Amino acid sequence: MFPDSKKSKTELSQNSVQNLIAKGTKIVGTFESEGDIRIDGIVEGEVRTPGKVVVGKTGEIHGSLQSSNAYFEGTLKGKLILTETLTLKPSANIEGEVVIAKLAIEPGAIFNVTCDMKNTTKGIKGDSKTEKTTK
Repeated sequence: MFPDSKKSKTELSQNSVQNLIAKGTKIVGTFESEGDIRIDGIVEGEVRTPGKVVVGKTGEIHGSLQSSNAYFEGTLKGKLILTETLTLKPSANIEGEVVIAKLAIEPGAIFNVTCDMKNTTKGIKGDSKTEKTTK
């Protein structure tokens, strides 16, 4: 129920940092954050965070997004690089180039991209593609 008392207040606050780009806000350029980001406005340029990005129905990214996870109800036109999961809701519209580990698409979402899925699992022993041969 209570946070781990061994963690400092600084560590706790850094893990819970959230940024909001509200509807009616437009950012042009590079936007970097150590915490999670919610976008309901427009970003033209780059968005980078090691955290999660949520793009609401009115949110738009025209450029690139790099993060761990992304949850889309809005629009992305450009390049998306995620180390983990991309989740698309029915109102999502993604166009461009995507590099991800996992993908979850709900019916109705537009996903018009070139997609490269990076497999994070290790090869199976005995698989000729992952096993080295010695002579």
